[in-house]
Amino acid sequence: MKFTSGLVLLFASSGIQACDLCAVYRAADARGDSGKGAVFSIAEQFIPYRTSQVDGVEVNPAFPEYVDSSITHFVLGYNFNSRFGVSVNVPLTHLQFKRRDERYSATFPFVEQVTEQGTETGLGDMSLIGRVAVIQKNEMEYGCVMNLLAGVKFPTGSDARLEDEVSQIGIYEQLFPGVPHSDPLSHSKSSVHQHSLALGSGSFDGVFGLTAYGRWQRWFVNGQFQYYLRTEGESGFQYGDELIVSGGPGAFVLLNRSYTLSLQANAVYDTMARDEVLGKPSNQTGLTAWYLGPLLTLTWGGHFSMNGGVDVPLRIANNGRQNVPDYRIHGGLSWRF
Repeated sequence: MKFTSGLVLLFASSGIQACDLCAVYRAADARGDSGKGAVFSIAEQFIPYRTSQVDGVEVNPAFPEYVDSSITHFVLGYNFNSRFGVSVNVPLTHLQFKRRDERYSATFPFVEQVTEQGTETGLGDMSLIGRVAVIQKNEMEYGCVMNLLAGVKFPTGSDARLEDEVSQIGIYEQLFPGVPHSDPLSHSKSSVHQHSLALGSGSFDGVFGLTAYGRWQRWFVNGQFQYYLRTEGESGFQYGDELIVSGGPGAFVLLNRSYTLSLQANAVYDTMARDEVLGKPSNQTGLTAWYLGPLLTLTWGGHFSMNGGVDVPLRIANNGRQNVPDYRIHGGLSWRF
């Protein structure tokens, strides 16, 4: 019996930026059940960033700041056969935020306190991902599959917020010559930074991944390795490289020829390097986080599937002052033609 599934797995990144491989990669591809043809998927991730931390310690500021991030992925994929496939990921980002910061000016007054509250909505950075299955073994009682994924992320999202952040650094250097802009005083006084509200990175980035899936009767275990190689954008801002390792054991709680229902314990390790501004690292960026939560998957027939899950943070160690996720909700549905 084949356990087919066309769902979208969303092990979302801690960062505001979209997790490209998470949205593109499908459980059917991991399990070796993907056949030739097109697949259309919609996936959603919601992350409220309402907890402010300084060097990993939670603080309670007098002026609470927040970002509620909602990213919807529209994914069109095509499998040439069970071993080779390609997918295009088009993310739509909606951010609702409130922040208070200081802005530098070359004219008097040199420093002005500003309060922002509003939304940022628009197209994010699109990505093109290729897949090749290096191991495929599916029998009645057991199965084992391993995939390699690689692609590129294109600068289709607006990087206006990044340009503004870099320009503020330039004004700071004029006002305080000789003081490095990597110093915390030169960075955002807000725990919601400008780059946290950018819809795009303004850069071409590499996307790499490896997935593994093993099954024995009703039990299974899978794992995902993802690496995002960032480059400097036109604005002079460069997001830090990111590594995500996720997966865990699960079981099919319902199983017949028409539908399946599985429950998995999903653990996530996510680490992001410091960002760089004009070639210098920022000490107010970068973090390492551990999450754990359930992932529920439903498949119906050989065409339709859906999933949903929650990631609860166990620990988040960040650099400087940042807002970090309270939790992460993700889900999606997929239709195979």
